Amino acid sequence: MPSGNVQQSGLRRAEVIAALSLATDLAMGQPVEFALKSCVLGMRLGAALGLGGDDLSEVYYHSLLRYVGCNAEVHAMAAMFGDELAFRRDFAPIDMGRVAEVAPLVFSYLRRANAGAGAVHMIAAVTRGMLVSQKFNADGIAAHCEVAERLAARLGLSAGVQRCLGQVYERWDGRGLPKGLKGEAIAPAVRVVCFAQDLIVLRAAHGDADACTKLKERSGSAYDPRIVDRFSRRTDEFTAGLDEASWDDVLALEPGTRATMSEEEFNAACLAMADFADLKSPYTAGHSRAVSALAGEAARRCGLTASDAIDLTRAGLLHDIGRGAVPARIWTKPGKLSSSEWEQVRLHPYYGERVLARPPALARLGAIVGQHHERCDGSGYHRGTRASGLSAQGKILAAAEAYQGSIEERPHRAALRPEAAAQALKREVREGRLDGDAATAVLAAAGHRVSVRRELVAGLTQRELDVLRLIARGQSMKEMARTLGISPKTVDNHTQSVYGKIGVKTRGGAALFAIEHGLGGTGPA
Repeated sequence: MPSGNVQQSGLRRAEVIAALSLATDLAMGQPVEFALKSCVLGMRLGAALGLGGDDLSEVYYHSLLRYVGCNAEVHAMAAMFGDELAFRRDFAPIDMGRVAEVAPLVFSYLRRANAGAGAVHMIAAVTRGMLVSQKFNADGIAAHCEVAERLAARLGLSAGVQRCLGQVYERWDGRGLPKGLKGEAIAPAVRVVCFAQDLIVLRAAHGDADACTKLKERSGSAYDPRIVDRFSRRTDEFTAGLDEASWDDVLALEPGTRATMSEEEFNAACLAMADFADLKSPYTAGHSRAVSALAGEAARRCGLTASDAIDLTRAGLLHDIGRGAVPARIWTKPGKLSSSEWEQVRLHPYYGERVLARPPALARLGAIVGQHHERCDGSGYHRGTRASGLSAQGKILAAAEAYQGSIEERPHRAALRPEAAAQALKREVREGRLDGDAATAVLAAAGHRVSVRRELVAGLTQRELDVLRLIARGQSMKEMARTLGISPKTVDNHTQSVYGKIGVKTRGGAALFAIEHGLGGTGPA
């Protein structure tokens, strides 16, 4: 990458992508470093198959980011099946082309998700779920792929990698989704990575011998027979040391020129990662962007150095990157959390810190991220650190997150008005939980906001903007109709118009567009 006057971040793109892959592991219910191991195996397979140049580069990045679209519409999955992390984990070893394997698990999760609602309701819900699950699955996969493609573009990845991410769930036999591509029409990298990741899942679930048997059984259906044959003849060579594959091994495999990202490119990557995290729940659309803006302005008001303010602004974007490790049903639960659910919530700053633990430039941000729910009196989480152990950046981030979260609607409460939120923040200071200077700076930053009429985006009318905001909040067609006081048919017409104007095809893509343009988390104007 030419340097000129462009400031470099010191971070390689592969380092940022590898860190993001850890977040996707968590969101898919897989062990951390699952994607890293699949990258090592995929690159071995790709080289053995004679892939080179762009194809091998696509194997590398596709294996790391295959599931970067996984937060699209995940709240809907949770509403139907319950714990989506367990659902995804249990379905990972299944051959999705075999109804005899898929149907019992779908039935089991539908029954479990509706078990507490009475026998009649449960039977009706399970029956309805079995009937609509196929379309539900198709819609979810289409949203996953569209969001993945858009995020990959924002991360600076090639058109080839973006194309691969649109084919994540395609199958060799043409029975995959979303396009039903068949055989050689599927990108080589997709075929390799699908096989590599399934191999890792099957080895963990069934052991080496049974995993190889299952892979051979799927040859010609789920997988390219040539890949299965090549692997079968050199199994020990391909899997040697795979369980010990490390972060450093993955970075050493990065193809092409290992240039660093510019500061601008790194900022764009942080924004993409923020939006990935916020898609987990319709209640958090745009949350990380807003927290970052507040924290960055507060940092300047507190007199932090320019570099510390930049770090805090980025940490604000990344502070919820660990949310994916917590099931969506917990984030969208309208009632009180159980003790076990609350314990899971308490761990999300820890997971965020772990995602950003490498390299040092990210670890510096991770240390701030890990403090965003700490409190000066030690009552916060996940460490219960007191004021003396918190950085100035951590104190500001905690105040910014507390204020911004309070003015946003949550499933268990309505949004506070700004003045009520300010009083709540001051009360936290009086009771010793938040730092006074940090809270004052955050409130000053928030006080500079004025109500202005937003310019229309992408040629959308005001009514279309209202519809787009409600899509980002996860409302159904009927719910939007009630909110706006119009018919579902009119809502559908507006929705199709919105999709056409902003260039998306799914609700997940529309929600991401809304977040990208600062339209997330607000109701109709």
